[in-house]
Amino acid sequence: MRITAAVSHAGSPAPKLEEVELADPREDEILVRITATGICHTDLHAHAGIGWPGPKPSVLGHEGAGVVEKVGSAVTHVKPGDKVVLSGASCGQCSPCLAGTPTYCREAMPRSFGCRRSDGTSALMQDGEPVGSHFFAQSSFATYAIAQARGAVPVPDDVPLDILAPLGCGIITGAGAVMEGLQVRPGQSLVVFGAGSVGLAAVMAARIAGATTIVAVDVLADRCKLALELGATHSVDASANDPVEEIRRILPGGADFSFNTTVSAAVFTQGLKVLGNRGVAGFVTRPRGEWTPDMMDMLAGGKTLTGILGGSANPRLFIPKLIDFWRQGRFPLEKLIARYSFKDFDQAWDDCEAARVVKPVLVMEES
Repeated sequence: MRITAAVSHAGSPAPKLEEVELADPREDEILVRITATGICHTDLHAHAGIGWPGPKPSVLGHEGAGVVEKVGSAVTHVKPGDKVVLSGASCGQCSPCLAGTPTYCREAMPRSFGCRRSDGTSALMQDGEPVGSHFFAQSSFATYAIAQARGAVPVPDDVPLDILAPLGCGIITGAGAVMEGLQVRPGQSLVVFGAGSVGLAAVMAARIAGATTIVAVDVLADRCKLALELGATHSVDASANDPVEEIRRILPGGADFSFNTTVSAAVFTQGLKVLGNRGVAGFVTRPRGEWTPDMMDMLAGGKTLTGILGGSANPRLFIPKLIDFWRQGRFPLEKLIARYSFKDFDQAWDDCEAARVVKPVLVMEES
């Protein structure tokens, strides 16, 4: 079938809306009519060739939500007509997958960033040539997508898909990191570095988890203000203050946890410095440039530095929990979202790059 997709070409400043051809789903895949999809900084980095360089041309997008149109012969947990949120790629056979931690699948990186099926084929063509598909098992910058069925999470009919779309990556990453990865408990303290969608999801989750001190750190004053609205007990404007000094005033004994959503090497250092003894510093990105942790500080304080992928959460189990929290008014995800028509892709992409909005969501149709 012919569809419209935002295609990433080598050397182009942004993906462009073009017509491409989409194949039928295979036995373990589903065809989804995309109604909404978020733009994530991972999309920006992948388009620019930062990190894991996938092939070009390709279709990115990995926070898709929509309606199932067709299912492969081996798919049993969703059917045509079901609303779904799409999450990432996993094999379903390795030890982490079998243990219920698919974000740590041994094939997660090539399956997510390779823009091909595991056999090297693509579901997309343009002018007789293959276009990269299956970005994070979905390539949802498109009106329709062929998605890996394992990553599809059925959701209730009455919940707006333009609100749910970011749950598949940015939101589950932040909220899951707090609840599943770090396992923050009532009475504990957390410092969140970076008040974007991932960091603000972590703030909301920390409030639900019962943390008594939640400090949000950002260089944008409006993001600090929003963090306070969403549950942070304190905020620190890092453009005007030394975050470590400010946090030590708030938490003289140091924090139980820190959570770094940035790529700044300096912030990686700060994430360790603000911890108390036996504290844990979680991170979801890698530092830009050279960085070495202060090993003596980690040794003397018994501190732990841990990477967290996808919030260490199982999407099929965790996304329904987040939807329940949203229904209860405890997880106001809608406060992060700025909606754009799919035809205004350029503006949404530019606003994401410039940090004018927290979470741009492209809407293909009424959702």
